[in-house]
Amino acid sequence: MAARRFSSVISPAAASLSFFLKASSPSYGQYSIRGVGVNSFSTGAALEELIIPPIQIDHSQLLINGQFVDAASGKTFPTLDPRTGDVIAYVAEGEGEDVNRAVLAARKAFDEGPWPKMTAYERSRIMLRCADLLEKHNDEVATLETWDNGKTYEQAANAEIPMVVRLFRYYAGWADKIHGLTVPADGPYHVQTLHEPIGVVGQIIPWNFPLLMYAWKVGPALACGNTIVLKTAEQTPLSALYVSKLFHEAGLPPGVLNVVSGFGPTAGAALASHMQVDKLAFTGSTATGKVVLGLAAKSNLKPVTLELGGKSPFIVCEDGDIDQAVELAHSAVFFNQGQCCCAGSRTFVHERVYDEFVEKSKARASKRVVGDPFKKGVEQGPQIDSDQFEKILRYIKSGIESGAILESGGERLGSRGYYIKPTVFSNVQDSMLIATDEIFGPVQSILKFKDLDEVIRRANATPYGLASGVFTRNLDTANTLMRGLRAGTVWINCFDVFDAAIPFGGYKMSGQGREKGIYSLSNYLQVKAAVTALKNPAWL
Repeated sequence: MAARRFSSVISPAAASLSFFLKASSPSYGQYSIRGVGVNSFSTGAALEELIIPPIQIDHSQLLINGQFVDAASGKTFPTLDPRTGDVIAYVAEGEGEDVNRAVLAARKAFDEGPWPKMTAYERSRIMLRCADLLEKHNDEVATLETWDNGKTYEQAANAEIPMVVRLFRYYAGWADKIHGLTVPADGPYHVQTLHEPIGVVGQIIPWNFPLLMYAWKVGPALACGNTIVLKTAEQTPLSALYVSKLFHEAGLPPGVLNVVSGFGPTAGAALASHMQVDKLAFTGSTATGKVVLGLAAKSNLKPVTLELGGKSPFIVCEDGDIDQAVELAHSAVFFNQGQCCCAGSRTFVHERVYDEFVEKSKARASKRVVGDPFKKGVEQGPQIDSDQFEKILRYIKSGIESGAILESGGERLGSRGYYIKPTVFSNVQDSMLIATDEIFGPVQSILKFKDLDEVIRRANATPYGLASGVFTRNLDTANTLMRGLRAGTVWINCFDVFDAAIPFGGYKMSGQGREKGIYSLSNYLQVKAAVTALKNPAWL
C-alpha cells in the first residue's frame, strides 16, 4: 500500500462509537491540499481547501473465489468523493452473472472446502490474524472510509476501525464455544442437539457505516463456519474490498468470503433471489427491506435478518442537567452527519425546560464544526451523495412550510460537495413529516411534552422501533421509560453505545432479528436434533 501513514496515535478499541466525541483530535501529518472554490463554510470553522488523501486505490474489482476479477460484463461505475462529487475510482459493476459466480464459489467452499470442516480453533486463529492486520492498517482503512463516505477521519480512525477490530476478536472468541445440548427425553433415547452452520450466506450492507456493518455480518457468519457472498453499497465499495483482502492474507481459504460491488436492482436482487443462498442478512431502509424479504420468500424461502429504518425518540426529562442533555441530544442526532438509522431525531423535551433547551440547542448547532472530514477538529462532513443531499433539503423545506420554527441551519453550506448546515426545528408537531419520516440527515426536531404517560404514547406512535434515548436523574423515571418504550435499544443517559456484546435490532418495521452479541450467532446456525435409541441403558 502506497499510503503515507498518519502521525496520529490511534486510541485502543472504543467501547462505543460515542467514544470519538471524547477523543483528542489527531494530527494528520503532511498532506497535499488544493483549492476547490468552497469559501463559505462558516459553521464553526471555514473550509477553504481540501486535503488530498495520501492513499492509492489498489482494489476496485470484484472478489470471487479468492481472486480480484472484473465484472463479467466489463462494466464499471464511479465511486465519488462526497466533499466534491469528483470520482475517486471506477469500481467493477457486478450483476446477476457475477453474483452467480460468487454464490457457486461460496457453495463449493462450503460443500467441499476446508472452512466448515476446519476446527473451530483454527477458524478463530484466522479471524484473530485478520484483526491484527486490520489494526496494523488502521490509518489506511480509515482514510478509505472517510474519503468514500464523508465521515470524519477522527471518527473512523479513533472509534470505528478499532471497533471493527474488536468485533472480529469478539467473534473469533465465539468460534470454538458454539455447541449444542444433551436433552433428557421420556423414554430410552439419547438426544443431543447440534448447532451447524447454515451454509451460503448472502449479506447486503449499507453506505452509512460500511465497515461496521461489514463486521456485524461477516464476523458471526465466519465464526459459525459459513461461507459468504457480500454486496457492498454502490456509494461505498472500497473499504470492504480492502479488508477482505486482509482476510485472505490472514489465511482465509478461497471462496469463503466473496465481495460483489453493484446496484440493488441488479446485484442485490440477484443475491436475494438466488436459489443456492441459504440465508440473507440486510441492513438498509425499511422500503428496501420489504423488497428483499419478498424476493427471499419467492425464491427458496431463505431466512432473512433485517436491520431497517428508525425514527428514534430522545426524551429529556425536567430533572436532568440541561447543558448535558443538550450535548447528548445534539450528538444523538448529528452524529455521522445524521446518517444513522438509530439517530435520536425526535427530541422530546419536558415543557418546564423546553425553552431553555431550545435556545441552548440552537447555540450548540451554530458552533458545530462542518468541513473537510480529514481536517483536525471537524465534527461534521458532507452527506453521502446528491440524492441524499437533495432529500434532506426537501424535508427541511417541508418543516418550514408545515409551521415548525427553523432555529438554525436549514440550507446547504458552500457551493460544492454535499454539505448541509446543522438544522434545528422547534414547535414541531407529531404529524409533521420531519417528525414522522426518517430524514437521515443533520436535522433535529424538538417536541414538547407534559408527563411520562403522554411521552411514552407519542414516542411509540410510529411504525419504527429501533432505538430510543432517555435523559433523567430519577431511577423510577428511567425504569418506567425503559419498559414503556417499544424499541430494541433504550440508552439511558448515553447514546450510540455499540459494544460488540450488546445486541442491536428493532421492533415493528425497524426489522427482525438481532445483530452483535450472542444473539447474532443464531442467525447463522441451524439446530439439528439427533435421537438415538438406547438398549438397556444404565440410566435415563
